[in-house]
Formats: sequence, C-alpha cells, structure tokens
Amino acid sequence: MKTHFIAGLLCTGAMLLFSFSAVGQDVDPADSTGLPGDHFSLEGAIDLFKKAESPEAFEKLLNTEKNYVNNLDLNEDGEIDYIRVIDNVEGNSHAIVLQVPVSETESQDIAVIEIEKKGDEEAILQIVGDEDIYGEQIIVEPTEEDEIKPNKGRGGPAVDLRPDAIVVNVWLWPGVRYVYGPRYTRWVSPWRWRYYPAWWRPWHPYPWRYRYVHVAPFRRHCTVVTTHRVVHAHGVYAPRRTSSTVVHSRTTTVVAARGKHGTTVVGKKTTTSTKVRGRNGNTVTREKTTTKAARQGRNGNVAGKKSTTKTTTRRRGRQ
Repeated sequence: MKTHFIAGLLCTGAMLLFSFSAVGQDVDPADSTGLPGDHFSLEGAIDLFKKAESPEAFEKLLNTEKNYVNNLDLNEDGEIDYIRVIDNVEGNSHAIVLQVPVSETESQDIAVIEIEKKGDEEAILQIVGDEDIYGEQIIVEPTEEDEIKPNKGRGGPAVDLRPDAIVVNVWLWPGVRYVYGPRYTRWVSPWRWRYYPAWWRPWHPYPWRYRYVHVAPFRRHCTVVTTHRVVHAHGVYAPRRTSSTVVHSRTTTVVAARGKHGTTVVGKKTTTSTKVRGRNGNTVTREKTTTKAARQGRNGNVAGKKSTTKTTTRRRGRQ
C-alpha cells in the first residue's frame, strides 16, 4: 500500500512538472495581469455555453472543476467561488449574467453573455468581461476560424485581438434554441451566499501557470473585439450590472499601480551630435538619439528591454 502511495505521488509530481514546463515555453510572465480576470476564461465560458442544453446546465458546467474555466476566489478564503447564472430577458434579447456572491451583502458580476435573435434562424452572441474583473471591459465572440495568429498588442492570458474574424450564427447551439423556445421560463439561479447545490464541492485555486495549459485550447474558436454587436442586449444588462465595493477597490488599486495599459517605460534618452563635412563642402550635423527602456509587465515584472535609435540629419551650406 505504501509503495502504491509513493508511486502515486511521484506520478502526480511528474505531471505537474510537465505542465509547468509546457507553460514556460509559451507564456510570457507579463501575460499575467494580476487581476481576477486571469482566473476566469471568457473563451472557456463560450465553449461551455455552446455545449450546454440550458442556462441551468451551463451553470453546472461553469462550477465543475475539471472544466478549468472558473478559478476565481474573490473573497480570498482559499476556495473557488460558486458562479450563479441569471438570465435577463427583454423581447428577442437575453443578457445572461455570470455572478459570484462575494459575501452576505455583496455580489460581483464576472461577465454577461449577450444574445440577440436577428431572424427566424439567426442569432448572434458576445460575452463581455466585467471591468472590475479584467480592469477594463473585454468583449469576446465565437469565430468559425480554427486558428488565427494572435495579435500581441493586447495583453492578458485570455486576450488576442483578431479583427478579421467572422461573426458566427449561434442559432443551432442547444442553449440558444432553448432560451428562445416557447416553453422557456426565465432562469434565475436559486443559489446564494453559503447556500449551494449538494453536488458542488469547492476546490483550492490552481496556480495561474498550471491552469493556463488547460484554458489555452478554448481560444482557437474565439476572438476579442472592440465593438458591441449585440447592442440591445447590452442595453438590457447595463442598468442591472452588480459590483462589489471590495472587488472594485482591489482592482482599481492594481490597475493604478501598473498603469491602465500595463506598461511602464523606465530608462533614459541619450542624444549625440556629430558634425561631418561632405564631399561637396557642405557641413552635415547628425544627431543620434538612443532610448533604452524596460517594459514592465502587468504583474509588475520587467518583461524585456527595448532600445530605439533615431538619427536626424541637418545640412548647412558651403562655408
């Protein structure tokens, strides 16, 4: 029995080592923002919603450990938070809120899935990450493209800006068909702070680097955009947004510390002037400006150095 136990520990350790090693090859430490959004995958939420047959089933998938989408611990008690799902309906628009009860008196929206029916068999969908979780509003939508080269100009572990993506018709998704069905009753999760379903067992948060391996595949079928396509549904949600003062304060402190865009240039600029007499007798003054800077990552680490050189040439007539 003891031998099997030790073997099991060695196997688990090897798997963890492999996972961390694999992440180290693909992940820049600066990709970690230090914000709660590092621990919730918007792309993963879209993937789970696509599989779910109803908002209730979607809620269960979100709170299932093996799916790796939810790794949030907003109240910092060392255990994963339960995410409840609340659908707000108005006409042909649905604003499906993903929300965490942070305490007996406060809740925090994590994201909202916004859906609009555009025709008899056409619907569009976006998920919007809350600014108190991601530091700014992040809009993600499904794409039919399997793999698109990421744009490195926009940071965060769940953020690749891909402006050339195609808008997807999500009408055939089971959950979408369900909420537009004639027998659908608006889903409002019955669970609240300290009152959770019997099947749910919270787990300890995974380290960010370990979890990144598991959520990375979700990004192949999603794209980050800057435009609200689902306009009416977003309007339905806006006045209902719920924010926790504790979470808001914590996030604004982190954002203020690292700068809104997560980069700080440190270093100095050096300018050198050199006069050279040309072949035609003109005097040429060349000014060489060199800037040495370090990029400070979103987690406060220095991610790398950049050196920029600018040369300016000024000419004078024959003396």
